[in-house]
Amino acid sequence: MDKVEKWLKKPKRISADRGLFLLFLGLLIWAPLPLGSNRPWLWSLLQIWVFALAIGWLTLYAKGRIHPSTVFREARVFLWLGVIWLCWIALQLIPLPIEWVRWLSPLAVELHEMAYFGETPPAFLALTADWYATSEFFLKSLSYMLVFALAVLLLRTEKRIRATIWVVVWCGVFQAVYGGINALQTLEVAHGTFVNRNHMAGYLEIALGVGLGLLMADIGDTEAATWRQRTRDLVKWLLSPKMRLRVLLAVMVVGLVLTRSRMGNSAFFASLLIVGGIWLLAVRKRSFGAALIVLISILLVDIYILGHLFGLEEVVQRLQETSAETENRDEVNRDMLEYLQAYPIVGSGGGTFYSHYPSFRGADTAGTYFLFAHNDYLQMAVETGVPGFLLIGLMVLTSLWMALKAIFKRKDPLSRGLGFGALMGLLAILIHSSVDFNLQIPANASLFMLLLALAWIGAKRPSHARGRRRGAPQGGAEAGEEEEEDGPGFRVAPVTPGELGVNIDAAQEAPAQERGPSIFRQPWDVGIHYRYTQGPQDRGQED
Repeated sequence: MDKVEKWLKKPKRISADRGLFLLFLGLLIWAPLPLGSNRPWLWSLLQIWVFALAIGWLTLYAKGRIHPSTVFREARVFLWLGVIWLCWIALQLIPLPIEWVRWLSPLAVELHEMAYFGETPPAFLALTADWYATSEFFLKSLSYMLVFALAVLLLRTEKRIRATIWVVVWCGVFQAVYGGINALQTLEVAHGTFVNRNHMAGYLEIALGVGLGLLMADIGDTEAATWRQRTRDLVKWLLSPKMRLRVLLAVMVVGLVLTRSRMGNSAFFASLLIVGGIWLLAVRKRSFGAALIVLISILLVDIYILGHLFGLEEVVQRLQETSAETENRDEVNRDMLEYLQAYPIVGSGGGTFYSHYPSFRGADTAGTYFLFAHNDYLQMAVETGVPGFLLIGLMVLTSLWMALKAIFKRKDPLSRGLGFGALMGLLAILIHSSVDFNLQIPANASLFMLLLALAWIGAKRPSHARGRRRGAPQGGAEAGEEEEEDGPGFRVAPVTPGELGVNIDAAQEAPAQERGPSIFRQPWDVGIHYRYTQGPQDRGQED
């Protein structure tokens, strides 16, 4: 009772942006539910939601209640590339002198002249012939960049990171269960709340990646020395929340199989093998055995046993029957190369594929209407030109590098797990995007941006070792404590003995209520000095 009373009387410190974080989680939950948000009114609602969160964060920042996180400052390379990308899309919308447009995109001038039915066009024209579609594309791109920015700003503690991953996992489980029940009842394929089964498969690929990353993070870094210890650790694992996560991953694998998506299942399998091998190479002796058991269980139990039980052989049969004669996507790719040659520099305009492709399709695809190309890479290239495609490619490559850096360089298990989840999810969706258009679906594109953010968070987030006295529970504020508001206060950080006198004086001059814990050496602080600093607090994040 005394402990309960003390807990009730204990003042709770709640971060100023906690409400924004909860609304961010609500965004992740809502996005896939209404058809993957792939309708004009649905993606408009999604954009309003994201813009409102961004305005809310800026308002709190202007009032001095919150500050940019460490990861946000470290991710400036990605953010600057994103700003350049948005400026590149905006360039397609800005009216330019007609001679400039003729030099950059001769075909765009011809389309504008056709639109004026022989009359003289104005002296200033936009590079895109479909201004509405490109402005819509710009707003989508801006909202996706804001999803990345909000993620690296709001996911600044271990508790928030884990909560976000669990939200993604539970959303994936819902899609798998809902889609699987419908598929088993109607004897059709599972597509969940998405219109297309491939888009549900893409969503599950990402959810499985981040879920497996969390599972790898919780395996631990120690190896048992005896069989008795191994048995005890196995029993603990079976009774721990890790087993619940393991079961949820198996449910999502069943849902993925029930989509009967050829490339969805192939991309998941390939990314699991690639990233699993990288992980085993990185961890070496620290948790090699446990990681190997988890990966083998995924391959044997989930894919082989459960997969065959729920119809994996049908996916294999579809793959065997796939050929150039039965598919027309290779013809579309051929036409897209001609399309790219007509708009190599600035592209035809973001979001204009559906209106421009009919001018380039061959006779063998003339009877089919394509709203999207079944290849995200080629569609991005023809709509934004080679420079736009390279900008997007650099953003993805830097994030892949951050994921690898998190796996190989970080010592914090959660940071390494974030690297695993981000790398696996990114590889899976990038493989799948070579034959589909998952990144044109707002729900999947938003989750893709979250993956990019998790890669940077895993590589750049300060771990919990610094600023924590010996024997304290790992995680700082995440070890059962409430989050602390950002602002001036006592921040614990190692200093050299030469700095100690100056810092003691600075701390003694500070008001008593701002001094925080004693800055003098304590019995458990052997060899460590502390200093008083004023600035933003990222409690539970510091190394």
